[in-house]
Amino acid sequence: MKKETKIIAGILAGVALGAAVALILSQDKSDDVKDKVADWFGELLDSSKDTLADVADKFKDRISNIRA
Repeated sequence: MKKETKIIAGILAGVALGAAVALILSQDKSDDVKDKVADWFGELLDSSKDTLADVADKFKDRISNIRA
């Protein structure tokens, strides 16, 4: 794995762990808080997928330039 990929994976793992701990320790057990966290985490995953796709595209471009 490249350094950037490891960093992004580590950040995502930390965010997931933080969200899980927040839900467990939350005093407000309502569905509203859980829905907000789930929506936020879903948006985070979508944006991280876009970032990873951009990194992959840059990597492919560099490989193409090296081979050319």
